[in-house]
Amino acid sequence: MNKSSAARQLRSFGGLLARDVSVLRHNVSEFLLRTLAQPVLFVFVFAYLFPHIGQGIGGGSARFASVLIPGLVAVTAVFAGVSTVSLPLAIEFGATREIEDRVTAPLPVWAIAVEKLVFGALQSFVSAAVVLPLGMLISGSAIGVDVRNPGLLVAVAVLACWISGALGLAVGTLVAPQRMGLVFSVLVVPLTFLGCVYYPWVALEPVRWLQIGVLANPVVYMAEGLRAALTPDVPHMSAAVYLSVGTGLALALTALGLRLFQRRVAI
Repeated sequence: MNKSSAARQLRSFGGLLARDVSVLRHNVSEFLLRTLAQPVLFVFVFAYLFPHIGQGIGGGSARFASVLIPGLVAVTAVFAGVSTVSLPLAIEFGATREIEDRVTAPLPVWAIAVEKLVFGALQSFVSAAVVLPLGMLISGSAIGVDVRNPGLLVAVAVLACWISGALGLAVGTLVAPQRMGLVFSVLVVPLTFLGCVYYPWVALEPVRWLQIGVLANPVVYMAEGLRAALTPDVPHMSAAVYLSVGTGLALALTALGLRLFQRRVAI
């Protein structure tokens, strides 16, 4: 590939990304409502309301808030990208057939899929960046945020956002629009409640079979990684585990999403 061809492809990639960002900007209120409603409600009830009405949480309300906030940031990051990539992509493949216009761009098919993934990852990052300060602001208990290793925070955030976009790409190419609601019902609740969002992974030790079973859940590694980066005094997995497994999941989901996208375009 010569330099002019590479530059043309890079401009095309940027143009597709800018187009998606422009569409999002026109629907920013819907995006924020969809992203923030659930995590803000959980923070308000568990970290603000309960302490104020005297309903203690095991281990103390301050400690629970320090467990909860990183978990909510993780699950928000993962599902923000999934929801904002999968449904529009499923519609583009189905009802509107807009995907046919996209593949006419001077880009290889895999690059168009990567643009979708990157767009989802960017939305995931914005969602997480909004939820973290909001959660800390709403919480009625002091949260022991202590970023001792900024590089670790960046690494975990990049992994969480990339996994989010890759999972959204895979779901959007695999599932028909009319079945998306069912898929989200099946995915969101188990991945959230069994994703160590409201409790650290070590707390599951008395239920050993479940502690092992949840290791198949990508949210677990992102929640544990964000606890290590944001609230390091809360028990969490070792960095070797959540970084290595998170990287493996990101690569596997990316490969799966790209393969499904290319196969779907070829149909």
